[in-house]
Amino acid sequence: MEEIDIQALIRNAIQEYVSLEQTKSEPALKAELQEERKRREQLERRMNELVEENKRSRKMAEEAERSSAIRSELQRLGVAKIDLAFKAVQDSVERKEDGRLVARGSDGEVGLKEYLAEFVAENPEFLPARIPGGTGMTAASKSSSSRPGFDIQKIRPGMDPEEMQRIREEIVRVASQTLRGV
Repeated sequence: MEEIDIQALIRNAIQEYVSLEQTKSEPALKAELQEERKRREQLERRMNELVEENKRSRKMAEEAERSSAIRSELQRLGVAKIDLAFKAVQDSVERKEDGRLVARGSDGEVGLKEYLAEFVAENPEFLPARIPGGTGMTAASKSSSSRPGFDIQKIRPGMDPEEMQRIREEIVRVASQTLRGV
């Protein structure tokens, strides 16, 4: 008689059983693996979106801080037309990797304070007027006190220069009120 190899027979039976179980569970494992892959891809996409949103937020915060620093320095220098001056200098100012604000000036890169001080010195029209009054100023803002009128008969050659100046100012006041329709 032939001898039956029981070990080989048991080994074959176990291998058949394992392969049969593996083929039964394989579709379920593949489906679970596919779902895990989808979840991982969704998480990666969401992570990338958050990273981009974080970059945008940081950029906006840096831009706001840069604008604020420029405006506050312009204000400290006494600039009256801050928005106009800001528009003129904003493109020249940038942030370095170490966090400093520098500007590209005629001498190369200079610090923000030095650049703005030089800009204001070169462009005094951004500073408040040194002499109050002028053609654009109304009579009401020139003098708030009401002055008594004057007598035309008192105007004569050789009169007191201070009195003549007061009469001229009164004429300007009355003329500007008339032109405004007051």
